Amino acid sequence: MEKNYKRTLVTCALPYANGPVHIGHLAGVYVPADIYVRYLRMKGEDVLYVCGSDEHGVPITIKARQQGCTPQDIVDRYHKIIKDSFAGLGINFDIYGRTSSKVHEQNSSEFFRKLYDEDKFITRESEQYYDPEAKTFLADRYIVGTCPKCGAEGAYGDQCEKCGSTLSPEELINPKSKLSGAEPVKKKTTHWYLPLNNYESWLSEWILSGHKEWRSNVYGQCESWIDGGLQPRAVSRDLDWGVPVPVEGAEGKVLYVWFDAPIGYISNTQELLPQSWGKWWKSEDTKLVHFIGKDNIVFHCIVFPSMLKAYGDGYILPDNVPSNEFLNLEGDKISTSRNWAVWAHEYLEQFPGKEDVLRYVLTANAPETKDNDFSWKDFQTRNNSELVAIFGNFVNRAIVLTHKYFGGKVPAAGELQDIDREALAEIPALRASIEKNLEGYHFREALKDAMGIARVGNKYISDTEPWKVAKTDMERTATILNVCLQICADLAIVFEPFTPFAAEKLRKMLDVCICAGVDHRKGEQETVNTFKEGECAARHTVSAPSGADIAAMSASCPGAGKCVCLSWDKLGQENLIPAEHQLGAAELLFAKIEDDAIDAQLKRLADIKAEREAAAAAAAAEEAAKKIEPQKAEVTFEQFDAMDIRTATVLAAERVPKTDKLLKLSIDTGIDQRTIVSGIAEYYSPEEMVGKQICILANLAPRTIRGIESKGMILMARQGDGKMRFITPQEALVNGAQIG
Repeated sequence: MEKNYKRTLVTCALPYANGPVHIGHLAGVYVPADIYVRYLRMKGEDVLYVCGSDEHGVPITIKARQQGCTPQDIVDRYHKIIKDSFAGLGINFDIYGRTSSKVHEQNSSEFFRKLYDEDKFITRESEQYYDPEAKTFLADRYIVGTCPKCGAEGAYGDQCEKCGSTLSPEELINPKSKLSGAEPVKKKTTHWYLPLNNYESWLSEWILSGHKEWRSNVYGQCESWIDGGLQPRAVSRDLDWGVPVPVEGAEGKVLYVWFDAPIGYISNTQELLPQSWGKWWKSEDTKLVHFIGKDNIVFHCIVFPSMLKAYGDGYILPDNVPSNEFLNLEGDKISTSRNWAVWAHEYLEQFPGKEDVLRYVLTANAPETKDNDFSWKDFQTRNNSELVAIFGNFVNRAIVLTHKYFGGKVPAAGELQDIDREALAEIPALRASIEKNLEGYHFREALKDAMGIARVGNKYISDTEPWKVAKTDMERTATILNVCLQICADLAIVFEPFTPFAAEKLRKMLDVCICAGVDHRKGEQETVNTFKEGECAARHTVSAPSGADIAAMSASCPGAGKCVCLSWDKLGQENLIPAEHQLGAAELLFAKIEDDAIDAQLKRLADIKAEREAAAAAAAAEEAAKKIEPQKAEVTFEQFDAMDIRTATVLAAERVPKTDKLLKLSIDTGIDQRTIVSGIAEYYSPEEMVGKQICILANLAPRTIRGIESKGMILMARQGDGKMRFITPQEALVNGAQIG
């Protein structure tokens, strides 16, 4: 039975601050979470929305070494880029914190210390890879070598980027340290482990018996881990960047990033609400929802809950953990190392004013049940054919015609006809479906239903044709446009979670506002409008208690009676905008995206792919060149001595007609002048050959090639990649000098 909660705490997986966020991150975690939070707030529910940068771990130190700076420099740079990207896309966290903060260091240290003092950890001595030159233990990512699965060079000790195989350092061929290039050695070290096996039966009861409603990818992965038997997991690492392990004898050790990162949710809440954070983490009246990508399922469903169980003190567990699959780009896996991505901060620069388009497309194509693909052509089509041609077209026609025929004032509706009632009747049914899908974390289907309301409006205005009716019946025109404007008001409500910038623009055109929600950024006790202040003349700041009825909040609004206030509970109701209400000026809600903008993105990706393929080809050629043919069968000295190998100089050279590979060479052997035909035209031009001193096998029996008698053979070396090069004397010799 569904529990009635008083509040909802929503967390998003902390993005790693070693690079910007891309569309895979947005589609997998942050856009769906923001939709959910905006929906709850529009319903007047008490919601806290928490995220922050994950700023510890090996990838941070690798990036710092690559760029010749400190780890702090790296996290400072990318924390700002990531935070600004979220804000630019309308993803408005109550707090976006950092795991490098002092509050978090104190909090995670205390968390570790309590478990340590209560003997909740075990210690293990193990052999780990060590760099004897850099004099430091090596994380798996600091060890590179040849992949044993596909043969690719530069595979990491935990994964091969080329074939995607999960690896261990022991499997790598010719492993080397990324720090010094030295061959790593095994060295003993001691670490603390959280014995997950102690919580196996409890996890089985809580997840496998108690949360069958979780998405199949989440439930299935948890089931697989639990059925396979949980093992102790290290909570410390040998590293110089992170939260120091707060016990004696732990010098040079830090908390493993997977241990300190989820505690960041708690730390960020404490930073925002130092007095009242406990009600969000230790009250059974709080619903906790983690939005994550599928690569974080185990940490949020097994590891972090086990940590909280071990700690005790009343911490709540997640009610749900919505996790999406992966998003590909143009049919290829998104890869930060290969720069195969659409970066959020670059998108905002290249497509100003189209924040909602990306939100819309990522939601419409969300990888909720399986991996999905983002393509720029689909992006363009969805914008032009759906947002512009359906949603925007309907709104524009309704508002422009109202200005044209009624001076921008909402006309009063007369008697409704069947076509009017049928259009309006579709909206409550769509609302019910939207709510069911949003509360079940099916955001793609919810968006489809929301767009269904725009389709209802667009079809209605096309079928009723008020621009034609106005020629003979203004009373009927008034009714049609009144219905259209009521549907526009519904769209201003329903699209707030999905396309907040367009919803705000539409509210401005309708001259309406929204009163809803609790903004915890304004202070611990203050309840305010979460949407942009100044949307109407009233600045809807309210003082109703948390979780108050939305109608009461609207009634207590200082602007009550002065403007039209919308809220989720009014979606699909009649007469949202009263007659004689003055509309604002009409604007285009969305603009078309032209081919040149898409072509530029496709060219960028094509260039990246071409560079990647060229680099791969060069690497393959280099590797092939190193390939050595096996030794031929033995020969006797007498057999070798029978070969007359001499120095010679090329006097003249020309291509053999009607061939691609043959050159006719005139050779001075010191004994005579002769002709040799050689298949070297693909490597050397005739001009390059003239004057070159070479080595030849002089006593090879003559052969006739293309009608030319060839007396001898030029000695050349062939590499593994097929390329051929001359064997030439290091110093100039007289022609005819014997080699042997």
